[in-house]
Amino acid sequence: MPQSNHPAAALDRTEGRPSGTYRVQVRPDFPLSAAGALADYLADLGVSHLYTAPILTAVPGSSHGYDVVDHRFVNPALGGSSGLSDLSETLRAAGLGLVVDIVPNHAGVAVPHANPTWWDVLKNGPKSEFSGFYDIDWSRGRILLPVLGDAPDELDKLSVEGDELRYYDKRYPIAEGTGDGAPREVHDRQHYELVAWPRGDAELNYRRFFSITDLAGLRVEDPAVLEATHAEILRWNAEGMIDGIRVDHPDGLRDPGEYLTRLHTAAPAAWLVVEKILEPGEHLPPWPVAGTTGYDALAEVCGVFVDPSTESFFDTLQHHLTGGEVSWQDQVHEAKLTAATTMFAAELGRLARLVPEIEAAPRALAELAACFPVYRSYLPLGGRHLAQARAEAGRRRPQLIPVLDALTTRLRNPADELALRFQQYTGAVMAKGVEDTAFYRWTRFTARNEVGNDPAKFGVTLDEFHELNEERRRDWPAAMTTLSTHDTKRSEDVRARLAVLAEVPGDWTEVVRRWVRIAPLPDPSLAHLIWQAAVGAWPISRERLHAYAVKAAREAATSTTWTRPDERFEALLREMVDRIYDDPALHREVAGFVESITPPGWSNALGQKAVQLTMPGVPDVYQGSELWDFSLVDPDNRRPVDFAARRALLARLDDGWLPPVDESGAAKLLVTSRALRLRRQRPELFTGYRPVYAEGRVGEHCLAFDRGGAVTIATRLPVGLSRHGGWGDTTLSLDGNSWTEVFTGTSYGGNRLSVAELLRAYPVALLVKE
Repeated sequence: MPQSNHPAAALDRTEGRPSGTYRVQVRPDFPLSAAGALADYLADLGVSHLYTAPILTAVPGSSHGYDVVDHRFVNPALGGSSGLSDLSETLRAAGLGLVVDIVPNHAGVAVPHANPTWWDVLKNGPKSEFSGFYDIDWSRGRILLPVLGDAPDELDKLSVEGDELRYYDKRYPIAEGTGDGAPREVHDRQHYELVAWPRGDAELNYRRFFSITDLAGLRVEDPAVLEATHAEILRWNAEGMIDGIRVDHPDGLRDPGEYLTRLHTAAPAAWLVVEKILEPGEHLPPWPVAGTTGYDALAEVCGVFVDPSTESFFDTLQHHLTGGEVSWQDQVHEAKLTAATTMFAAELGRLARLVPEIEAAPRALAELAACFPVYRSYLPLGGRHLAQARAEAGRRRPQLIPVLDALTTRLRNPADELALRFQQYTGAVMAKGVEDTAFYRWTRFTARNEVGNDPAKFGVTLDEFHELNEERRRDWPAAMTTLSTHDTKRSEDVRARLAVLAEVPGDWTEVVRRWVRIAPLPDPSLAHLIWQAAVGAWPISRERLHAYAVKAAREAATSTTWTRPDERFEALLREMVDRIYDDPALHREVAGFVESITPPGWSNALGQKAVQLTMPGVPDVYQGSELWDFSLVDPDNRRPVDFAARRALLARLDDGWLPPVDESGAAKLLVTSRALRLRRQRPELFTGYRPVYAEGRVGEHCLAFDRGGAVTIATRLPVGLSRHGGWGDTTLSLDGNSWTEVFTGTSYGGNRLSVAELLRAYPVALLVKE
């Protein structure tokens, strides 16, 4: 297989899809010009498109771009319109295209004066020309802004400066003719009311992104709002500066299907993918999109490298560590019900006011949301999910059955305001209750605690994996696939290493039971989470593990919280982490255990990567993950990437170097670049899907499939394979007489190939029929 990296024909126009994307986090310290400087490297790597975080004007200093404040302009902090034009031209010259992330659901309001539409709404209230931009319940009176401290005299700290009301460094507009008098008197005349957090949680009268008061919900269901917030994006598309659009959080919208239809109509040639999180077994609605951003694929790929036979060991260990047994289903229900009634109390109240005749409506609506099995319905689609929620809510709260029946009658009606708002509510409850709470409480085996996955499903069998991929090829062949994103709870290589624990449950049980005694924590479930994070990301600095532990504890909200941190518990938490570094014997033991599971972790990581890059769908590579990347949750996974090191290693690979599988991660770069280049140069080899089953005593350790001329082979459960003494006489039967292995350039002949020979250099192989 030639290793040419010439990008002349890089853009794969087959059905308008990329052949592969590379995700970068553009931000003020890594602007569009820095992304453009990667063009030659990305072309050499083999992707067809650069894929960026949002680039519209965001809150000053924003490190992520999801808090857009002005939809009319490219963020000046990123380089502005000229920066985007330059980036587009640079990419085109390198044979690359551009995919951008957009945020239709919400806008940033943390710095009101930076957002001209929000500023006007605060100044002029319902009479503002932009009052319809935001999802505000004006019947509740003034807009509540929960920004004050808890002291009773906080309003005395206001000051009037010109035509603005100031609270420390925060600025708010003063309506015409209301600026006379003391600051508190001026405040009381405004269309907004500054309040403390507790009141804001219960009485807030504008929809947010989840529970983040600094992100106000937009009403893109209004054609005027859609046009105003998308005109610049659609201009980029019309002028050929972008080729694809990634839609952030469509579940927050009033009618995602209608929105996506309008977007597709306005940009019919764009490759359109949606950040829709599918629960296992859930299917994407028939929207005019290429598919999801790949969390479903992530769950399947990671799961097939987990040994499902050891689940009971982890159940026993978790019971021993915590002294109790809580099912995943009950943990989820508890966390979702808490979210539904506390952080989303304002949204629940707004729903209940739509059914004033039912006194128990708040309890019943919260219970239905807690029992909803997926993020939301898309009426008339999803009626069966509502039926499931009604049945489960009735089982848990039989006294509410008459109320549940009355409510579900209305919740089935796509035209009912209650039904429309309930769909937005259940998605938020699921996200905060599961992703940001239950994942941090139910910690038996955290390799499976990932967005889009059900942690109760311990692993994925070979047959399940093949069936799901045949379905993806048939139904959503241009959907994105991924292994790491800025939203994953831990990076792909951390999960790959943690998957090894499922093969050594006895060893893990022995060490972690000893470690929790040496470095105790009064929250044992959280302790188990942190120990898994430590071994998964090792070597990790004390500062990074401290930061992760505190974030995890506050997300779990069992011993400390974001709103009311428990300083005593968090001090104990830091002491536990410090013990790992300050106790020489413990430090040596942790390092020694990690050393024992690292090589099979490398094998899993290479297997995951080879599979994700070649399976049906469009593979995305998250920034930096072409080498080993042992990152934890945001912001840990947004750390700067050393692209110079990656360039140098890629140049060595192109000079013919075949690296060992070791700490450098160069073997992963080899797999990534060769698979991406093949997909870019030979798309016809990746149009089908056929499972290939190995023959022999250890055949279940081989994951293989034929995409229509390109055959991927990966090792699964490497510890178990070594216990069997290796591949032995295991073989693969393939059509054709001559094959070239892409990673090593080795040629093989015959229809029956030895797996041991194919995987002699690496635990993965990619064959192309000559």
